[in-house]
Amino acid sequence: MSNEVVLESASTLHGQLQRGLGRAARRAADRPGAGEYVYDCIRRDPRWDHQCESRRLYYARLMVDLEMPTGPVAAHLFDPSDHPDADEWRVDLALGVLADLVRLSRREAAAPLRRYAEEGAQWFDAVVELIDLEDPALTLGLDDLVAARCDESDLASLIPAHHNPVIEAWAARQPRIADALARQREAGRAARRAMATAPGRDRQSEAELLDLARRRGEGAISAIFELGRRRTLALLDLAEELLPRDGHDTGPSRYGGAVCRALREYGPEALPRARAWAAQRGGCADMGLSILARYGTRQDVPLLMDQLRDALGRREWRAAASPIEGLGRLRAGEAVPLLKSAWTESTYAFLRPRILTALTRTAPHTAESYTVEGLWDCEEGVRREAAQFAPVTSETRIRLQRLHHDASEEPGVRAAAAARLAA
Repeated sequence: MSNEVVLESASTLHGQLQRGLGRAARRAADRPGAGEYVYDCIRRDPRWDHQCESRRLYYARLMVDLEMPTGPVAAHLFDPSDHPDADEWRVDLALGVLADLVRLSRREAAAPLRRYAEEGAQWFDAVVELIDLEDPALTLGLDDLVAARCDESDLASLIPAHHNPVIEAWAARQPRIADALARQREAGRAARRAMATAPGRDRQSEAELLDLARRRGEGAISAIFELGRRRTLALLDLAEELLPRDGHDTGPSRYGGAVCRALREYGPEALPRARAWAAQRGGCADMGLSILARYGTRQDVPLLMDQLRDALGRREWRAAASPIEGLGRLRAGEAVPLLKSAWTESTYAFLRPRILTALTRTAPHTAESYTVEGLWDCEEGVRREAAQFAPVTSETRIRLQRLHHDASEEPGVRAAAAARLAA
């Protein structure tokens, strides 16, 4: 079976399910064929950005609501195309959906997840999902396989930062896992000691820090952050040196990325340079737009509108993020038509939290229908924002109650739903 994604129109149920839109989840129960569309989305992962976007809980909830069996998901995992050289994302979404089904009390979903951990090509990812479920009953005997297959680096990456009953149970039986757990705890203590005793850069002059940053060697990153902490305007010059000038690079270097993080909270003093960067559309353009989004004024609305219109026209969804954030903060009502279009059409679900925030600020009445839909959205940020602002009706009250009581839901969403129900 081909796993190539064919993105359907946003006007269709299939296309809306691919995008993780709440309107599709609300209507799926009344639409013939919805279950097959959900299976197709799980098999042909439709996420535009696998690392940022969420779909697993969205599809798992749909499988519960539509009473869909797990067989087709398991069949996808064990398809003949499953081999170590296959696309590393081929089974990622399916494994996540199975794990979330277990969290939603569909315990039968644990069987294919456990079997894939034992037999699948991407077995390590399935082991991570089982560890995260924190249920030792689901992992009995799996520690032998893990200890046999994993080197020291693999074992270290399996151990969560917090207490985990699965790892604790494995460590009691497997000396190598116990040693890895002990090393991680000692590393955590050492890191805390180092942070407490590390010498500061506050005694170095700005010239010394700039020289250290330009050499890009040891200490360059901390020097960049110290310049940012001091709000040193020379860091703006450094940005023009370190960030790509031609706009064709895949992204900033490690040092350029540090400059971006240091400048992100710089404040209004960076606005003149940020406006020039954004207008020139060179290597610093993204950084300029990010600063304008946080600190720009009404004079920046035309530029932000042009940038948003251009990004949406080119379907460069990530490039639309900063203009949307800035236009929302500035309550630019002229952006509402573009925001509504981006909400429906964008294949980048991670953009929708920013869109909903912008809509609630710029057009509260228009935003109401989007906040209602947002209670069913695939993105945690959308559900959290929607829980705060959606009008309370008989339908939304039931949904808020479900979000509040659902142990698989993110804590921030649960808290927002609880606060809204108590209001």
